[in-house]
Amino acid sequence: MRVHFCGTRGSTPAPGPEFVHYGGHTSCVALSLDDADGPTLLLDAGTGLRRVTSLLDRRPFEGSILLTHLHWDHIQGLPFFQSGDNPDSQVTLRLPPQEDGTDAESVLARMMSPPFFPIRPRNLRGNWTFDVLPPDAFSEAGFAVGGFRVVAKDVPHKGGRTVGYRVSDGHSAIAYIPDHCPTEFGAGPDGWGEYHPAVLDLARDVDLLIHDAHLVPEELPAEASFGHAAADYAVELGRRAGAQRVALFHHKPDRCDAAIDGLVDRFSSSTVTVLGASDMLELAL
Repeated sequence: MRVHFCGTRGSTPAPGPEFVHYGGHTSCVALSLDDADGPTLLLDAGTGLRRVTSLLDRRPFEGSILLTHLHWDHIQGLPFFQSGDNPDSQVTLRLPPQEDGTDAESVLARMMSPPFFPIRPRNLRGNWTFDVLPPDAFSEAGFAVGGFRVVAKDVPHKGGRTVGYRVSDGHSAIAYIPDHCPTEFGAGPDGWGEYHPAVLDLARDVDLLIHDAHLVPEELPAEASFGHAAADYAVELGRRAGAQRVALFHHKPDRCDAAIDGLVDRFSSSTVTVLGASDMLELAL
């Protein structure tokens, strides 16, 4: 499996020279099978989704997009995804079932329709299918998406149903938990939130844990209520779950390159390898 980080920022894009190394695009991770000519599974559709077109050499996208939730920073790239908005694309987009039962296309249209945007989801060119995750996604076995197997679990986050994903190709596995508020279950053993069963199961023995690192511990009292985790929690979760590597993700929009470098350096002696996710970083698992 190849992991392409296309957008690693959280909440809002962060343009400017102080964000060049880690990038300013919001959440999107593209996954490729080893024998595939480009990614076929996309996790989230933030502004980083625009970068997937270059990974495909501008060919039409044929595959699936799985959304963790519906906040702007995870869906704003949809109408600007040129390989998806293509007459020859074949795209299946799935999102968590909504608590009020609203269908997938209708809930996306709340953001993407006049007067807030000139077109609706149905106006994207190509063959698009909008649906919610199937019930099997929440089972122990998960469901098949192309050559991948995906398990979804609910994780706490502010303002709408949110899931994390575990994705495997039969050889390697990743956990993708970009928005997570573990303090919803209490302070936990370190004061950073509980290491609850859902995230431990998703991250168990993965090759790579991609996790919300929006905050640092001293920011939790004032900002955890927005629904995010501290980087220290992400690293400790990886250690407890037996992950080989932890990628700090969903960087705070005003956390500059130097600050993220310093954050990563703090974990240089950790028993789990820690890296700062950056736009266009590619890992082969």
